[in-house]
Amino acid sequence: MEFKRKDVWGLLLVLLLGQLVAFSMAASSFTSSLIAELGVDAPLTQSFFAYLLLTLVYVPIVLRRWQKLQIAWYWYLALAFIDVQGNYLVVKAYQYSYITSVTLLDCWTVVWVIILTWYALGTRYSFWQFVGAGTCVGGLALVLLSDAESSDEQDPSKVPLLGDVLVIAGTVFFAFSNVGEEYCVKKKDRVEVVAMLGLFGLLVSAVQILIFERKSLKAVTWSPRMISLFAGFAVAIFVFYTITPFVLKMSGATLFNLSLLTSDMWAVAIRVLFYHQMINWLYYIAFTVVAIGLIIYSMNESSSDDETAASTEATAHYQQVSSEDNSTRVGSNSGSQESTHKEELHIC
Repeated sequence: MEFKRKDVWGLLLVLLLGQLVAFSMAASSFTSSLIAELGVDAPLTQSFFAYLLLTLVYVPIVLRRWQKLQIAWYWYLALAFIDVQGNYLVVKAYQYSYITSVTLLDCWTVVWVIILTWYALGTRYSFWQFVGAGTCVGGLALVLLSDAESSDEQDPSKVPLLGDVLVIAGTVFFAFSNVGEEYCVKKKDRVEVVAMLGLFGLLVSAVQILIFERKSLKAVTWSPRMISLFAGFAVAIFVFYTITPFVLKMSGATLFNLSLLTSDMWAVAIRVLFYHQMINWLYYIAFTVVAIGLIIYSMNESSSDDETAASTEATAHYQQVSSEDNSTRVGSNSGSQESTHKEELHIC
């Protein structure tokens, strides 16, 4: 009974952390959309403050340990560079598309992760996982169709299809970043990964701001509202990067993907309540299709992991038995050779 209670409390904790991740993702989308509505086009600067907050919190913890980095710094630099580009493209998409489309199209990351892990890490997926992923792609296609048919009367400055293309391009970078971060988190120290991602992300975004975004920053009017929006985005991204490794470690990608799905529900509520915009009926169908696809994929993920673990254990057991057989054979051969040698000596 006590064990079951611990399982229940552990499940509730994972669900709570998953909802915090989903809410932080929706909050970052909300602040980015408001910044875009105010006419500010500075996606690199938004990411800069988020990486700065991660650096200020986690780098001192790593320095206090007085330990050598477990992963070479240039790998962290590459991971941070990819992550910065993904954040740039997705945040840039808010200049052209709507918050609902951007958050839902983030699910493209799942598709790219499947392809990347298949070829790079040798991960194998079940038939139903492919069915779930294919269902998600079908739902995302409906999002593109919904944005293509959206009326320009709501906001003539929006170009939804261009925003959708930017989001999909950003998910490619996020896929590489997520796979690399997941590998580092599971193999090495989570705090070090987040700290180095923040530090090198800060450096990369600072260099790119000096090259690409100086004119945009000069045009920004830094009112208290604008400062609070940038600060809100930084805090939301900080919470997202902080909690994500723990959710992945405690529950794996199943509950994590289902939790991120609820961020789309938050996005719909934000668009209706704060922007007073009508949602195209195709979007609701797309949301339902993507939800079904993610559920199918997530429900079959655990079984696939179990099969992989079982095959790995069987392989290890086979290797152990083989080594024991070889050692036995060597021992018997040496014994027979020794007896033969003794017989030869006796004959002599």
